[in-house]
Amino acid sequence: MYNASDNRYVNMKFNRCGRSGLLLPMISLGLWQNFGGGNPFENSRAMLRRAFDLGITHFDLANNYGPPPGAAEQVFGRALREDLLPWRDELVISTKAGYDMWPGPYGSWGSNKYLTASLDQSLQRLGLDYVDIFYHHRPDPATPLDETMGALDRMVRQGKALYVGLSNYRPAEAGRAVGILRALGTPCLIHQPRYSMLDRWVEEGLLDLLEKEGVGAIAFSPLAKGMLTNRYLEGIPPDSRAGGPSVFLHPEDLTDTLLAKIRKLDHLAATRGQSLAQMAIAWILHEPRITSVLIGASRVSHIEDCVAALTNLAFDETELDEIETILS
Repeated sequence: MYNASDNRYVNMKFNRCGRSGLLLPMISLGLWQNFGGGNPFENSRAMLRRAFDLGITHFDLANNYGPPPGAAEQVFGRALREDLLPWRDELVISTKAGYDMWPGPYGSWGSNKYLTASLDQSLQRLGLDYVDIFYHHRPDPATPLDETMGALDRMVRQGKALYVGLSNYRPAEAGRAVGILRALGTPCLIHQPRYSMLDRWVEEGLLDLLEKEGVGAIAFSPLAKGMLTNRYLEGIPPDSRAGGPSVFLHPEDLTDTLLAKIRKLDHLAATRGQSLAQMAIAWILHEPRITSVLIGASRVSHIEDCVAALTNLAFDETELDEIETILS
């Protein structure tokens, strides 16, 4: 039987999410790819237990996470029933809808019908009456934004979600969505964009907008699909994402120019007493407008390595300048 560590809040650091009353851990755990049907449940359970013992209270899902779609929510729901349920009130559980989930015209995008049905299905898979955060996963160019945001507002009013958020919205559309939600009386809590040393589009207006509007920001893919780790410093391992059938990272993505930058970053991380992954996470958290970093993991050691980044979040100006020089 699992008993949560009494020391789980000793070392974790928390940030306020925008102008809300909610605090989120600086490190959150995403269940995107390694909590599906093809992964042993005991490994998933071990990662979830260890994450909570390290103070990770926020677990991020989506309706289509797996594979197959829905599997990650089922796995988390089982772990919740068997291990974590006594601590439900210490957990922030989020899910999303927006990408393809079931066939036909009502299984994707941003209609009221799709979002309502998707959240009901997610709650059933999770075994919950409500989620803490419900996101619209991506903008829908065909559905009126008023309809999509109206659906999010109703989720809160119906008690199916405590807060709502956006993911993958660009600054202009995010600004319109935040304004609609505010007018409806359900403020946007948080935005979840992709952000890493190698992918900095959020610095071109989005972070400024979120700060102005009082919306939190949680960065996903902080390690750039694994490129900001020591995984590829000496080539492409056959059991790696780039060495396998992944559609998200291919060998040709790891150019000689990029690898040269990654090796220089790895050397700088070593002078800081960190792994490259730890420095990459610390660099994001050094940005004061970032609430949390959303990590992925396939084994317990990955979670432990990422959480250890919190022991050194400070950068001096020389280090920041060197990082900019390398990335340029």
